[in-house]
Amino acid sequence: MNKIRIGQDGETLAAAFLEKKGYTIVTRNFRLKSGEIDIIARCKQTVVFCEVKARNTREFGEPFEAVTSYKQKRLKRLALAYLQGAESRNVPIREFDYRFDIISIILGPEPEITHIENAF
Repeated sequence: MNKIRIGQDGETLAAAFLEKKGYTIVTRNFRLKSGEIDIIARCKQTVVFCEVKARNTREFGEPFEAVTSYKQKRLKRLALAYLQGAESRNVPIREFDYRFDIISIILGPEPEITHIENAF
């Protein structure tokens, strides 16, 4: 399975997982020139920026270990741009808290999903 397909499958599983937990998916694959946020969701009064990492095996470690400090900084910049854009569209984003979660998935017949809330 190629990397793009693994990523797409992981994001689809992650979105379904979050919805099952009561989250509302606001958008998937929010893109700017500087990168992408996989899933933006709401959980009560919190905007949740989710980074999804999926792998077929643990041969090279847990998927969440691939979210480096560089990736975290980039996600924070992207989230700030998203929040600023929401304000310019008169979306009352200041009423919400926000956090960064990681959803780590080992694919297979029975996928293993680990949800790390407030990961960084």
